[in-house]
Amino acid sequence: MGILGSGGDAGAQAVPAEVPEDVKASLAPTGVLRAAINYGNASLASRDADGALSGVSVDIARELGRRLGLTVALVPFDAAGKVTAAASAGVWDVAFLARDPVRARDIAFTPAYVVIDGNYVVPRSSAIASPEDVDRPGVRVAVGARSAYDLFLSRTLKHAEIVRAGSTPEAVALFRSERLDVLAGVRRAVEGAVAADPGLRLIPTPFMAIRQAMGTPAGRPAAERALAAFVEDIKASGFVAQALERHGQGDAAVAPPG
Repeated sequence: MGILGSGGDAGAQAVPAEVPEDVKASLAPTGVLRAAINYGNASLASRDADGALSGVSVDIARELGRRLGLTVALVPFDAAGKVTAAASAGVWDVAFLARDPVRARDIAFTPAYVVIDGNYVVPRSSAIASPEDVDRPGVRVAVGARSAYDLFLSRTLKHAEIVRAGSTPEAVALFRSERLDVLAGVRRAVEGAVAADPGLRLIPTPFMAIRQAMGTPAGRPAAERALAAFVEDIKASGFVAQALERHGQGDAAVAPPG
């Protein structure tokens, strides 16, 4: 068990191990653990009409705060790209983002804790039937700017055109208003678009597996080590699996060790 081990199984709420002060200072230099929560990723977080945040990311942030013995401040963002852009602004200490080499320039990532599918949505009348059909000249793909799937598709699509919006809801709106050919996103989010519009259909085969991890701003080595140990512990103890079940996220899977 690492310095951020629970000391028990996921349901035990055991007294956390004593955490060295240098680790606390590295993870939360202000004395409060500020956790960036991207509620634009419907698989991991949501925000209600009153602004209250909930979901898997929120549960994990609060568990980390419990083990550290620190107050947790949730910092809301409506898009992953905005979380990444704020990495050097000193507004958050830990975040929940998909691992990506571009983001890793400014963020130190843990191993993944959850794997989520990225899927395409197309008009029901579209001839596109698989992810391979998308990368063709003239095909326009709506994405949330600087999202994990935007970064991935920017590297992998050679012929299709990527059309970016500020967030996933804005990408959905752009897809509809501009009559684009494809909408890309986290499966749960794009399934919502399909449920709201009978003129759309989901391409069931994912175009990518999105490896969700925790991250901390680069340059905090003690925080990096402690956060990595924490993630491995919450996977092994069953905490992540229970959080996914509690929030009805059956489409997501606990990532393997390492």
